[in-house]
Amino acid sequence: MIITTDNDLTLRTITLEDAAAVFALTDASRDYLKEWLPWLDYTRNIADTTAYIEGCIKGHETNSSLSFVILFKGDIVGIAGFNSINPNNKTGTIGYWLSEGAQGHGIMTDTVKALLQYAFEVLQLHKVEIRVAEGNQKSRAIPERLGFVKEGTIRAAEWLYDHYVDHVVYGLLVSEWQQRK
Repeated sequence: MIITTDNDLTLRTITLEDAAAVFALTDASRDYLKEWLPWLDYTRNIADTTAYIEGCIKGHETNSSLSFVILFKGDIVGIAGFNSINPNNKTGTIGYWLSEGAQGHGIMTDTVKALLQYAFEVLQLHKVEIRVAEGNQKSRAIPERLGFVKEGTIRAAEWLYDHYVDHVVYGLLVSEWQQRK
């Protein structure tokens, strides 16, 4: 599945053929990503990335998640998608990461916009959430820029190597999305 935007940006469902490129990007961005992502110590080689992608594919097959590679000008620069999809409640949770070199071009804002359009128009979700570590200002700027409502804070929500971080929960309803389009 492919989602295109007006820019040089494409989202494509992640495949096993992406393992080497995704691992190389992860490895090159390891120190940068480690500040806010807890899984870097468990991604040591291509086999670890392959196992991750296999989980993504299984999530897609069971309609419980959906992961995309972010392609900017044809190159993989990150991952984004729905970490969880609850068809009964018609909700989804978006997660994302972008390599350090791809920062500052509006890539993630455009990516999340495309995911929101897909969520509300194709998946027919009622609500989308984004959960972000409280101190991660760059990541928090995305839902704030896109009109999400800050719904609250979950204390000690995630273990980040040697400490817990709180998560800020942002939500956007389909009716709010339609008003902003």
